[in-house]
Amino acid sequence: MLFTNKDINPREYSPLALAYIGDTVYDLFIRTKVIAKGNRHVTQMHKESVSFVKAHSQSVSAYALENELTEDEMRVLKWGRNAKSNTTPKNADVTEYRMATGFETLVGYLYLSGENERLSYLLDLAYKAVINE
Repeated sequence: MLFTNKDINPREYSPLALAYIGDTVYDLFIRTKVIAKGNRHVTQMHKESVSFVKAHSQSVSAYALENELTEDEMRVLKWGRNAKSNTTPKNADVTEYRMATGFETLVGYLYLSGENERLSYLLDLAYKAVINE
């Protein structure tokens, strides 16, 4: 990916810090997919993007990836899922919200680890899982 820094060790960050960067990485991935479909009104593109980045869709993605994850990746997803957040979900139930946080944590972890091929592979699977829902 574009902005990785070899001096960053993702194991030194909290799961919520990893989710923070993972949310942005996933949002950029989705927006890139959406814009690749062709030039449209920005409102249409935004609505489509939101349908992928909301907690429900990220939760669907996380469950779809479970059988694809290594032991270490599954540990990271669970670590994020179990993190205690001070925020409450607006448009999702707590279970979906926590699973979405686990998904974002995994994305952030892989991004900061520089695991670009693995991240791209898993993000493509996550994207397809939401499309096929």
